[in-house]
Amino acid sequence: MQRRLGLRWAAAAALGIGGALRAGPGGAQTAADGAAPRLADADLAFARQLRTAGLADTRALALVQRLTQQVGARPAGSPADARAVAWALAEARALGLPRVWQQPVPLRVWRRGPAQATLVTPERRTLVMAALGNSVGTPPGGLEAELAWYPDFQALKDDRSERARGRIVFIDQRMDRSRDGSGYGRAVPARFGSAAEAARRGALAVVIRSVGTSGANPVLPGEPERVAHTGAMRYDDDAAQIPALAVSVADAEHLAALHAAGQPLRLALQVANQVGVEALSHNVLAELPGQGALASEVVLLGAHLDSWDVGEGALDDGAGVGIVLAALGLIAERLRAAPAELAQAPRRSLRVALYANEENGFDGALAYSRAHGAETHQWVSESDFGAGPAYAWRHRVRPEALPVMAQIAAELAPLGLPLADGNDATPGPDAAVLMRRHRWPAVQLHQDGSRYFDVHHTPHDTFARLDGSALPQNVAAWAVMAWLAARAPVAFGPLPAR
Repeated sequence: MQRRLGLRWAAAAALGIGGALRAGPGGAQTAADGAAPRLADADLAFARQLRTAGLADTRALALVQRLTQQVGARPAGSPADARAVAWALAEARALGLPRVWQQPVPLRVWRRGPAQATLVTPERRTLVMAALGNSVGTPPGGLEAELAWYPDFQALKDDRSERARGRIVFIDQRMDRSRDGSGYGRAVPARFGSAAEAARRGALAVVIRSVGTSGANPVLPGEPERVAHTGAMRYDDDAAQIPALAVSVADAEHLAALHAAGQPLRLALQVANQVGVEALSHNVLAELPGQGALASEVVLLGAHLDSWDVGEGALDDGAGVGIVLAALGLIAERLRAAPAELAQAPRRSLRVALYANEENGFDGALAYSRAHGAETHQWVSESDFGAGPAYAWRHRVRPEALPVMAQIAAELAPLGLPLADGNDATPGPDAAVLMRRHRWPAVQLHQDGSRYFDVHHTPHDTFARLDGSALPQNVAAWAVMAWLAARAPVAFGPLPAR
């Protein structure tokens, strides 16, 4: 397969398909007549073929189904994570991608142990809970203490009293449902930082309201589901390490009601976790090599292969894995099907990166940065917001590339994707790390996340709960953007230094 594609791309590059171009500063290409750089008609026509074919795509959903059913939950460094790496390598090769490889990612991982949280005063109630990633355990016999209730994370940070000392701090930080995930952005600092702030005030442990939204209970209509959301937290060097856990939204509401009624609250916690376990994971990389003078430049699509140990990781981030693999596979398939005399070569290399351990440390993104940071990336991106329909997109590129971005916007418009105002894309977690470290340009596809946080980081993140109807639209959008970026007659970066 590699030889066949390579011959076609080499022939196309030799023919100079795509219009009259000349080399510009740093290897970029500009229109020979000095006009604003523009994508060639042939490039745009091929993008339209990708758009049509992407809307009929069934591979993304099939990929998510196989990943979740053959592997399931895949916390970084676990045996399931190793099976996921082997799965991804095999799937990328089956898609006909010419270059597929893995990149070792040594890391220290956190492993969940048995845990329980019980309200013992003023009533006995077992709470639905989940230890937060990186949390230490309780002493072997557990701990029991009165609850110090705070309405939100800011209230804890503002507290200069001794109220938290010797108690279990409870943070009732509520998360708003939102299409763009902004409610999560406002609430998640409570998950990251509450343990350190509570420890500074002498607390024995911290419990937070789950950073998530609640779906309807299928068994009890009108009642929310009792499901806890896990996720990463951090410790600071200047504070003790205390246990940290989240309880379901429904349980948090119950505790809040008891507190509002003036009832003293007392909890008993029992948590056993392992911290800092040496392990090995891998990034999985797949590539359609570019041809010609710009072949060393990279257009990068990303997703993360790992998941939390609860659920199946279908939306976070099995959907993203399926989307980006299917998009690159679609481009490879259409190139193979094109007549030899009409075949076009991507000038820049098109690469997919499936990162290790995004959930609890960004080790995969950092390993990618070390290995590939010296390469010129002409944009980075990531699909990591479930399977919802995309409703807009945005970019972060240098001004010289804006005319080409306007052309790309015209090709995305039929997919219902207007270009959002502002040259300020934030391209997903791992990609944002790379963008900031290396000043690489970026694109962002906005997906509807209104229901995403009902299952995010919970046992309900399963294939059975995934609505795959919008996956083809996502595949079509990423294929169009990636292809046109690889063929563009202008450099998108580097971004200006800040």
